[in-house]
Amino acid sequence: MTTDKVPFVSIILPIRDESSSLAYGLRAILSQDYPADRMEILIADGMSTDDTREKIRLFIDSLPGTEPVFIVLDNAGKIVSTGLNLALRQAKGDIILRVDGHTIIASDYVRQCVDVLQRSGADNVGGRMNAHGRTVFGEAVALATSTPFGVGGARFHYSNAEEWVDTVYMGAWPRRVFEKIGLFDEELVRDQDDEFNYRLRKQGGRILLSPAIRSEYIVRSAPRALWLQYYQYGFWKVRVLQKHPRQMSLRQFVPPAFVLSLIISALLALSLLFHPFDELTCTCGTGAGRASSSSFIPFLSPFIFLLYLVANLFASIWTTIKKASDRSLLSTFFLLPPVFAILHVSYGLGFLAGLLKFAKRWGDNQGQTPILSGENA
Repeated sequence: MTTDKVPFVSIILPIRDESSSLAYGLRAILSQDYPADRMEILIADGMSTDDTREKIRLFIDSLPGTEPVFIVLDNAGKIVSTGLNLALRQAKGDIILRVDGHTIIASDYVRQCVDVLQRSGADNVGGRMNAHGRTVFGEAVALATSTPFGVGGARFHYSNAEEWVDTVYMGAWPRRVFEKIGLFDEELVRDQDDEFNYRLRKQGGRILLSPAIRSEYIVRSAPRALWLQYYQYGFWKVRVLQKHPRQMSLRQFVPPAFVLSLIISALLALSLLFHPFDELTCTCGTGAGRASSSSFIPFLSPFIFLLYLVANLFASIWTTIKKASDRSLLSTFFLLPPVFAILHVSYGLGFLAGLLKFAKRWGDNQGQTPILSGENA
């Protein structure tokens, strides 16, 4: 096949404050075995406050040739969805391929995305999120987010099979997909990819997960950063479900239900400090005796916590034995339980906060979804 018949690919990167990791990702893009003159790279910078822009400039200036073309855009919205849309409006590619700032793609990543799209007829393809950590805590996060116990049923976190799925990591699309269903919802700070894939499937689109599409995702390396990330996932998931209520599944409510049960049982136990048992009794039967309806309350919160602790420890042991290297076996085991807890509690609290914040918006399925005109093709 001659080069001019190879599909032109637009690689879009929505980034902000990625100074520490962006250079690795850009080098990986330059190392692709796909023809350089059939690619363009559009970097939508969300007004970075670190030296990200300077590093981008230095990187581009160091390139020996003119191919592939690099285009740097100012994303005034500062969030991923506005950055994606800004880049999409400028993109010239027949195929749009997303890469994140925390990700290092394999040398055949672009070619595999194009090949899988062409042979499968899918509307979106992606690979497994192969998580990696740069610290001991990061290694534990990488392990935890590669298990069903840690992140639920999203197949791209741990599946090694090619299969039709609900969503994939990052994504690669024929341009026609955006011309048909619009761009990303700019109301959403997080979960904009979930919302987009819901919309895609609703209109008959198909999403394929392929193990041939390989990349490495660098996870958050500090507890605070991980907490904030998953809190925001839970918070904005509420708006996604409000826009697409038929996409709700029971697993999405497990973390908030767990956190809510802990909060309620703890409040009930605390109420005993102000209401003695003899004031909370009820008459059972025909008056033959009195049984306390609140006698179980002091044990409810510890029971829920202990039940979760057992499940957490079991998952930590299983994950450590199955996946951890000998070098990090002990340190990883001790870090996995708090990492699992951060994932679950932060997501659950974020979801509950989202329910309160968006309580009056059930039935409001309108998004802020711009249209990509076919005239831009």
